[in-house]
Amino acid sequence: MPVRSNLLSLFVLGLLAVTTAPALAEEDAGFASIFNGKDLSGWEGDKGFWSVVDGAITGETTKEHPAKHNTFLIWRDGGSVDDFELQLKYRISTGNSGIQYRSEEFAPFRIKGYQADFESGDTYSGILYEEGGRGILCQRGDKMEIDSDGKKKAAKVSDSKQLQQAIKKNDWNDYTIIAQGPHLIHKINGQVMSETIDKDAGHAKKQGHLALQLHVGPPMKVEVKDVRLKRLKMADAKTKKIVLVAGKPSHGYGAHDFHAGVILLQKRLNAIPGIVATCYFNGWPKDPTAFDNADAVVLFMDGGGGHPINSKLADVQKLMRRGVGLMCMHYAVEVPAGPPGEHFKDWIGGYYETGWSVNPHWTAQAELDAEHPISRGVKPFNVQDEWYFNMRFRDDPSGIKHVLRAKPDDEARSGSSSSPRGPKKHIVDAKGNVETLLWAVERPDGGRGVGFTGGHFHKNWMDGDYRKLVLNAIVWTAGGEVPAAGVDSAPVTEQELAENNDEPPRNQK
Repeated sequence: MPVRSNLLSLFVLGLLAVTTAPALAEEDAGFASIFNGKDLSGWEGDKGFWSVVDGAITGETTKEHPAKHNTFLIWRDGGSVDDFELQLKYRISTGNSGIQYRSEEFAPFRIKGYQADFESGDTYSGILYEEGGRGILCQRGDKMEIDSDGKKKAAKVSDSKQLQQAIKKNDWNDYTIIAQGPHLIHKINGQVMSETIDKDAGHAKKQGHLALQLHVGPPMKVEVKDVRLKRLKMADAKTKKIVLVAGKPSHGYGAHDFHAGVILLQKRLNAIPGIVATCYFNGWPKDPTAFDNADAVVLFMDGGGGHPINSKLADVQKLMRRGVGLMCMHYAVEVPAGPPGEHFKDWIGGYYETGWSVNPHWTAQAELDAEHPISRGVKPFNVQDEWYFNMRFRDDPSGIKHVLRAKPDDEARSGSSSSPRGPKKHIVDAKGNVETLLWAVERPDGGRGVGFTGGHFHKNWMDGDYRKLVLNAIVWTAGGEVPAAGVDSAPVTEQELAENNDEPPRNQK
């Protein structure tokens, strides 16, 4: 009998596992862990206050070691969050804490922006607070609507004291934050604590840092574990999410300035209504959710045999099948022949092939395809750059639109400024040919692809037409509508050009 009983128990347990597995898989779909449970990899804060103890992020102040001001542990791997669902467990024994999101770092480990509060007391857990800004935006039990002028209209939907009963003292609680467009929901242990619709034109935030708070004041301790994030499709279907990825430093000041370049572009893209642009730096994102709600990915990085995409072909293929756009700039158009090159032919129409393509420095007198949206509002320009040409395009070139073309001079074809030095017979023999410097394709999966061979010299962003061409191309790649006059953008100043560089100017070293 005991043996039969055990067998029956095992059968029932197996049946339960089979019947509940799909539900669990569905529940977990799209979530990724952003804390490894071992150390603070990917997170950064004051090491005097933050550590990992027994698998939990632990923030603690003491009488002997107090905080001088609110201090935060920032999720660095993630760059920023926009539309998302976050799930975590928290435990707090004393004091007040919270989860910052769509927030801004204004000093080292100091954050301002939206905060989902929790505390050891009985009043504030679940509210929406704006750290360093408007203060309490939505009390627990309320649904708050804030209009474009900042006027508030609150409706009481639950009793705060009853909601407090759902929160476990000195024990683990489940916290969920859902942020989709202006709609912000805080839940604790499955109960909606507050709901806010923030349309305040001057203060509402679309994206920003994710962080954990340690509050100034009496000694306190907070613990957080099982931190999981799911990116959500942007609330407004017309909004386009663009992810710009900057490669690791590789050249001296003013060349291959990937970090400064993507920040410069991001600033101008975020000024366009209906665009949300975010950046990742120093190579392929460590954030497992980086591209989950992207409409386009823009790569500005070193390529060739060291191109990060070479080891990510399967992952990128999944994005392409989902219709995500891909734009590669300058060295990022170069990958090895073989599988990477064949994928690039499918994804963006072509690539730089070592031994076939060339990379001289020369001045291109732009010839534009006036019919293509990427050319809208762009006047022909003359810009010196390391313009690559003679790309390895698809065998069937019918779907490739040659948006920017120019005729290299004899010196450019000679290989005197190329790496490796020329000449290459097939390049010299093509003397007088017009070459493609920016091309575009529309893929069968609905996605778009663009290759742009310029981008070597950082100073070229000061040229308004050069910059407009690239901004137009990024918006088009994301499936956005390029304005009739092209993307209007703020001029690039000398001061801005000298900010965020991978290396300082030589006279500043």
